Amino acid sequence: MTSLKRPWRADGGGPELASKVYVRSTKSGKVQKIVREVYLRRDIPCSSMLCEACLKHAPSNSQNQAQPFVLSAKPAGTKRFPQGHYLIPDTNAFLTGMDLFEVESAFHDVIVLQTVLEEVRNRSLPLYHRLVNLTKNESKRFYVFFNEFRAETHVLRLPGETINDRNDRAVRAAVAWYAGHLAMAVNGRKPPAVVMISDDKGNLAKAKAEKIDGMKLVEYVSHLDDATHLLDMISELHERRPGGKAEMFYPEYYSMSKLLTGIKAGTIHQGIFNISAYNFLEGSVHVPAFEKSLLILGRENANRAVSGDVVAIEILPKDQWKAPSSKLVEEESLDKNDNPDAEDGEEVVTERDRRALQEEVRQTQRSTAENRLQPTARVVGVIKRNWRQYVGHVDRDSVKSTDKHSRQQQMVFVRPMDRRIPKIRMRTRQAGELLGKRILVTIDAWDRDSRYPFGHFVRSLGDLETKGAETEALLLEYDVQYRPFANAVLDCLPREGHDWKVPQEKADPGWQGRRDLRDLIVCSIDPVGCVDIDDALHARPLPNGNYEVGVHIADVSHFVKPNTAMDKEASIRGTTVYLVDKRIDMLPMLLGTDLCSLKPYVERYAFSVLWEIDSDANIINANFTKSVIRSREAFSYEQAQLRIDDASQQDDLTKSMRVLMMLSKKFKQKRMDAGALNLASPEVRVELESETSDPIDVKTKQALDTNSLVEEFMLLANTSVAAKVYTAFPQTALLRRHAAPPKSNFEDLAVQLKVKKGMTLRSDSSKALADSLDTCVDPTVPFFNTMVRILATRCMMSAEYFCAGTQAYPEFRHYGLASEIYTHFTSPIRRYADLEVHRQLAAAIEYEVLHQSLHSRAKLEAVCKNINVRHRNAQLAGRASVSYYVGQALKGRSLVEEAYVMRVFSNGFVVIVPRFGVEDVVRLKDLGVDEKESEFDGDRYVLRIGGEVRRDVELFQRVKVGITDELEESTGKRKIRLRLV
Repeated sequence: MTSLKRPWRADGGGPELASKVYVRSTKSGKVQKIVREVYLRRDIPCSSMLCEACLKHAPSNSQNQAQPFVLSAKPAGTKRFPQGHYLIPDTNAFLTGMDLFEVESAFHDVIVLQTVLEEVRNRSLPLYHRLVNLTKNESKRFYVFFNEFRAETHVLRLPGETINDRNDRAVRAAVAWYAGHLAMAVNGRKPPAVVMISDDKGNLAKAKAEKIDGMKLVEYVSHLDDATHLLDMISELHERRPGGKAEMFYPEYYSMSKLLTGIKAGTIHQGIFNISAYNFLEGSVHVPAFEKSLLILGRENANRAVSGDVVAIEILPKDQWKAPSSKLVEEESLDKNDNPDAEDGEEVVTERDRRALQEEVRQTQRSTAENRLQPTARVVGVIKRNWRQYVGHVDRDSVKSTDKHSRQQQMVFVRPMDRRIPKIRMRTRQAGELLGKRILVTIDAWDRDSRYPFGHFVRSLGDLETKGAETEALLLEYDVQYRPFANAVLDCLPREGHDWKVPQEKADPGWQGRRDLRDLIVCSIDPVGCVDIDDALHARPLPNGNYEVGVHIADVSHFVKPNTAMDKEASIRGTTVYLVDKRIDMLPMLLGTDLCSLKPYVERYAFSVLWEIDSDANIINANFTKSVIRSREAFSYEQAQLRIDDASQQDDLTKSMRVLMMLSKKFKQKRMDAGALNLASPEVRVELESETSDPIDVKTKQALDTNSLVEEFMLLANTSVAAKVYTAFPQTALLRRHAAPPKSNFEDLAVQLKVKKGMTLRSDSSKALADSLDTCVDPTVPFFNTMVRILATRCMMSAEYFCAGTQAYPEFRHYGLASEIYTHFTSPIRRYADLEVHRQLAAAIEYEVLHQSLHSRAKLEAVCKNINVRHRNAQLAGRASVSYYVGQALKGRSLVEEAYVMRVFSNGFVVIVPRFGVEDVVRLKDLGVDEKESEFDGDRYVLRIGGEVRRDVELFQRVKVGITDELEESTGKRKIRLRLV
């Protein structure tokens, strides 16, 4: 508990002193008393531009310049407060209405009390970060007032008073002080109103008694111009259900103490809950104690867990263990009769529907093969929710009135774009307007008596299928930071802008410690249209018969210093995200596409790795240096390949590239001999119309030898740098590892290859896997080996960044590259990990002192955690962008293409169409075939289709499919639709 002694004045006008007394019990049971002194001040400004008295107390920045006040001299007025008003929300107002406060058109001139900010941080760290970002948004005018340190607004906790009541009183005290303070500041004129926003009835009643302006959030919003849209953005959980006995659809969660006891005893396990892409009734959780993932079957066993949640699970008895599903089950096929209004004891589904659903669950669990059984479990608690804002669209069948002018509130279902997320119930006053729109929603709660989670509307992104709405949707879905760079970030750029140049005089500090490599014949090789050129290369013969080879990387760390606003923004973004029609940069364009980019014909700062290499691709030595280079040419992969292959080209630049090509092939062969994997993923390129950016065609990417040339030397540079920084910083080197996958990951693929092709897939080591993948060849089906490599890739673990001190050295290994140690160094313009590695390498070669943040293992672990997520999300966003544009490119077209069967279910199969790089499901119902007329042989991976179609579909089979397009009802996405030809 905490108590405060009465503050006293040290002198007539100085600060006041308050003593905070903390009482706590020690492990031995003794009571310990801790006294801490807090100095209270009277010079903390109100930050209103109306107040001249506070201007003399305005805080100064590092240049000793007075920082401008935040709150407007003419705040917006409403019908109730025509003279203008400032807002002071309490904690619950931010917790239930953060989406509202982020709306650009409303909620300006907001005073965020220190008391409230600290409470929000304790209640929800993500919301705290969003609130802090609002205080940095200059146009919103959110001001943090340190009421706990201002003498007039600091309140003592009274005997017997709860902390919550004390904090409520602190909020009211700050509102009252602001009102009186501003009345004095305007000197007789009518001051702006100071309005407390709270949903606490007791707090509002006390405010009324104390003659303080206070309103509920809903009441305040209802007086604003855009009230209809804004009211939908308020979470109504606190008043959405009247009392009454409700039917419970889900089991109650275990108490936290029971969970902790069970986890410690090993009877309860924890892990991340994932939903199958093919069966929404089948989830899985991987826990270290079990070789195979634990299956979570059915809604009741999933117990309100959402994909991505960290859950506590309890293993079911062995007689309830099941095999993974052999059936496609989609949510929309079972829930069409659901009623979004069902609450408080109403049936969410009819008894007939429930029996049908139970039968579906049972069918997914049937198996004739005992060896395919997996442990099953049920969710008994949620340790950490992964709820976020979800992109979706309103289910038309759930809307009662489609009148766009109606403002009648109704409950509707929102279908998330991510099919793994259940439908979300949402109350809205604008259902008619939202039909056909891509919208953003938030989950607020999922109670035991509700079949589906309950949420609220955030905003509309635009019409379904429009380029702007779909692009913003995928950026939001994968949490890509796409807002324009803040002024504080742009202020970190060189003042010369595009006119910045490498200094001519070598006495300039920029040249200190750099090697002049401008005489080297350096060039870059990148995809067509690349403007953020990270890397360039050179090779030249040495007198002893060996070669000097250099990889030169943009010296981004020269421009982006640690702990600056630009560095913090780059660390949050983590990576540049490449979409089909645009790029979301990690760094401002001035750096990424100009000052850092190793463009041809201009001098640029670089960080160079220089090797002496013999003709057999053995490394004699390696050196690392900051440098200045001047690239001679910027080639595309195709241009470089043509030049290397053209025998008439005998200039030094072409000879240099031929040396690089010769050495790269030897390096690649050495990697393959060591067990490096040559994996595959379906990659296509969407061609766009130059002016409208509309998709014209889809083509498969062709890999050239020059692609491999660049890749090999980037891998070599990354490996060399990893060894160097690890030697210098064995506890804090930022590295990248790729864990060896468990053998169980390859079991299904190995069995499939054995049964269907008589082939053996060994996964004892990366070398064994690489060699056996090379033997998986069907001379009659050229794509077969690529397909097997795609499937093998999906059996892998994800590569991840990590801090050296958190793993034993054998765990550093990169399985896919067969490298003992590895990092990312070669793309600092587009990856934050590389920028951090540049800083470590600069310190390792004693170019500069390492910043303190890179000495902290805890800080680096946090950096790694973020960039791992950002890197994965960037990949998913890029693929989603390709998928969207492929769908648009095929709109209105009807084609017949070659496809291959990648998976077989009892009621459908999955095919990949190599030309478009897309996979999709072909369901029996899409073929007009009754499932009962067909037969599934799970042991032979054969689906014998009955009805009029009458044919066998087998795993790995080559088939012809007809391709048309359709707008998928469940996701609102346009996608290809396949049929057997």
